Amino acid sequence: MTARYTDYDTFAWIYNKYWGTDSARRFLPVLESLLLPHLLSRARILDLCCGTGQLAQALAQRGYQVTGIDGSEEMIRLARINAPDVEFIVEDARTFSLPAVYHAVVSTYDSLNHIMSIEELSRVFRNVYACLQQGGLFLFDLNMEQGYKARWRGSFGMVEDDHVCVVRASFDEEEGVGRMAITIFRLDDDVWRRYDVTLLQRCYSELEIRSALEATGFTDVQTFDAQNDLGWSREVGRVFFLGWKRMESGGG
Repeated sequence: MTARYTDYDTFAWIYNKYWGTDSARRFLPVLESLLLPHLLSRARILDLCCGTGQLAQALAQRGYQVTGIDGSEEMIRLARINAPDVEFIVEDARTFSLPAVYHAVVSTYDSLNHIMSIEELSRVFRNVYACLQQGGLFLFDLNMEQGYKARWRGSFGMVEDDHVCVVRASFDEEEGVGRMAITIFRLDDDVWRRYDVTLLQRCYSELEIRSALEATGFTDVQTFDAQNDLGWSREVGRVFFLGWKRMESGGG
């Protein structure tokens, strides 16, 4: 097994400042549409790859019992500040093991694209399946090939008095790999320090994902295109997957 995602520790404060709150605001309506109507109040929800905890906090404020998991210690440190009443665990999505007490598992903002092989992604699916109650739901989104071609190109940056962040995105169609090269300059004790992080994503096909989910045991797998089905005009190539943990028939 490869190492936990420690590169995200360096990136965590930038994510928290610029993306965490905005991603929670954008993804919560999708959960309210596709997932939450199936859950009772006080249902247990696992936020897998929870980042800095803003979505977990929003779910907790609606009365759900939320647990967040992320492989980055720094992401979790910030999450505990952002959502002090939520339980957070530092653990890798590929190796975590929790009891079958959750009514739903969510993983948002294309987090599972960071799992770089279908074999490892299948391990994630098995871990999720094991921690769900019978009839539990699993909702997650992925960047698909169309999304990488449309959005993973060029560069952008943020400039403030005490930090600069430049992001350069690219997609290798032949490898099926998206690369996000991030350079951060941060003023620390009157000294400017540079940090470089490269985050990778794997492009999967819908057939690969469906096959892996069904092989794990998920049933009635549904897909929702963010642009065409959910009205996200700028989110071409983002697809949400929703599957159920099958109910075991009782003996008689």
